[in-house]
Amino acid sequence: MPPNQADEVLTPSQLNALARDLLEDTFPLIWVEGELGNLSRPSSGHLYMTLKDARAQVRCAMFKPKSSWLKFVPREGLRVLARGRLTLYEARGDYQLVLDHMEEAGEGALRRAFEELKARLSAEGLFDSERKRELPRFPARIALITSPSGAAVRDVLSVLARRFPLVEAEVLPVPVQGDGAAERITAMLQRAQASQRYDVIVLARGGGSLEDLWAFNDERLARAIAASAVPVVSAIGHETDFSLADFAADVRAPTPSVAAELLVPQRDDLLHRLRVLDARLANLQGQRLRQAMQRTDRAGLRLNAQRPQARLAALRTRQDDALRRLQQAWNLKLERERAHLRHADAVLRARHPRRRIAQLRERLGALALRPQAAIARRLRNDALRLRGLARSMEAISPLATVARGYAIVQHEDGRVVRSVLDAAPGDRLTARVHDGQLKVRVEDKDS
Repeated sequence: MPPNQADEVLTPSQLNALARDLLEDTFPLIWVEGELGNLSRPSSGHLYMTLKDARAQVRCAMFKPKSSWLKFVPREGLRVLARGRLTLYEARGDYQLVLDHMEEAGEGALRRAFEELKARLSAEGLFDSERKRELPRFPARIALITSPSGAAVRDVLSVLARRFPLVEAEVLPVPVQGDGAAERITAMLQRAQASQRYDVIVLARGGGSLEDLWAFNDERLARAIAASAVPVVSAIGHETDFSLADFAADVRAPTPSVAAELLVPQRDDLLHRLRVLDARLANLQGQRLRQAMQRTDRAGLRLNAQRPQARLAALRTRQDDALRRLQQAWNLKLERERAHLRHADAVLRARHPRRRIAQLRERLGALALRPQAAIARRLRNDALRLRGLARSMEAISPLATVARGYAIVQHEDGRVVRSVLDAAPGDRLTARVHDGQLKVRVEDKDS
């Protein structure tokens, strides 16, 4: 049926604009929890996805830079809690949710936050075994920080009463889950350790989910446990449950009941040990008494054996022995001195001056003969040497040549004429023959 003239005909863009305004005015800002699907991140940096549950899904977009501020990496199938405004993309007529915030939802987010905080506190050394203290062997007063109406407090008090009725346990009531529980637990722990009334402090709670136990994963509570001057036992949840309080505490108990068993000894075991110690003490006392009686008997015997007469006789005997040993020592020393004197006398006699002078005279007589023999040997050697030198000189002397008829011609200044070139006509020369000298004058020379 065609529209009347009074009816307004809309274009698709006008219709989508009206629908967008209607959606944005009706849903200004909403929270949606669902599972991520159809996740894509193009090069623009925007994030596109769908949020779905078992029966429906809705398109979502998270534009840059909002998408770059996320504290986790989005992935398919992850359950998230998203905040945004509902709108409509006019170009395609797509109904979608434009997000400005997104975080992990449920226990997965809590588990990740738990692991991150645990790693940071562990890196600081808050969980190191070196800083943990030993529990007192026999605590007199125990502080039990827990809910006064929970099963944990009944379990702990029941075990303490059964095992060791002498211990005094005081319940310090606190909420163990919900808003403000961590602050209340931390404040109560600090007051308990500041009061100096307690030998040990116990944090106890029954089992539950990670969210139920979240108050014991508080960072301030973990630091307060580590800083406590009183030993702290953590008994949070079941054996498979772990909290930051467990790691910071000095001792972690799997359950509240086990915590009570760790704190106090078993009454029957103590009674048995007391009976054993009593028997050992009785035996020791009897043994000491017998030893004392034996010492008394020996002392009496010594007193009887050492009456004054017997003691004087013993002293005289000791005196005689001492005098005899003294006389023997004196005789031995005297004999050693006499032997020493005899040896000294023999040494002095051997070194008397008269005997020494006679020895020196004999040595002097023997030495007196040595110079004469040495001089005679030296004269003979010198005579033989002179004769040898004379024969050598005669062999090379020019006088022997002159004696055979030759003459040595010299100038008046003693220079020898060896060549006709050494003399000139008119020179006066001396001719030495074997029996004298001749004075000659050069008349002429012929070379």
